[in-house]
Amino acid sequence: MISPAARGRLTPISAPGPRVVCTGLTLGYGSGRPAVEGVSLTLAPGSLTAVAGPNGAGKSTLLKGLTGQIVPEAGQIDLGGLGRRALGYLPQQTEIDRSFPIRVAEMAAMGLWQRLGPFRAIGRRQGAAVLQALETVGIADLADRPIAALSGGQMQRLLFARLLLQDARLILLDEPFAAIDEATAAELIRVIHGWHAEGRTVLAVLHDLDAIRTHFPDCLLIAGRLVAAGPTHRVLTPGNLSLARLARMQQS
Repeated sequence: MISPAARGRLTPISAPGPRVVCTGLTLGYGSGRPAVEGVSLTLAPGSLTAVAGPNGAGKSTLLKGLTGQIVPEAGQIDLGGLGRRALGYLPQQTEIDRSFPIRVAEMAAMGLWQRLGPFRAIGRRQGAAVLQALETVGIADLADRPIAALSGGQMQRLLFARLLLQDARLILLDEPFAAIDEATAAELIRVIHGWHAEGRTVLAVLHDLDAIRTHFPDCLLIAGRLVAAGPTHRVLTPGNLSLARLARMQQS
């Protein structure tokens, strides 16, 4: 059994997480009002930050802008010199084709592609790393199972295993605890805290304000625009939450 302190660590991180800066960032989907408008923010190196806000407030859109899936309509994104292919991204499960015929271990091993390339065979050391990642998230016994046979919680553990193998300095998580049980959420929170302890920069979209208050020291509150940013206890105040709801109503 791997201790909680070791969860999230496969190899020592070579450098701390980057400083991420967005300036006047506007993101949209080509029609109508932008989903994110005029957002300026800074994530300190090695910070652990949640993104909160009403439904439809642009939280997932912000992450897609950072990953390069959406080209900004205006503004700039600075990932501290980190190439977008080198960051780790966990999408919402609804964006993943669960019918694709691939085994659990094979999907986890996709986290090694940045270092190995898609066509290089996985050697003994890499195979051991895959099994260690699966063990870290508690699904080593499912290594040969097709992903179509996994529950929602097991699939989320697998996606975290893939991120562990990617060993990224910047990690972006879109609703990492959605539709999973409390035990799985607790295991994955330990992984996130392990990344934070190593100095990686972590940004996670969450809807559970209690989880944010308990586990994330910093927070961004958005509702199309940035409502507040900083230490979580100063951001998630009744007044700021009311402002976010009002801004979302005005945006609709």
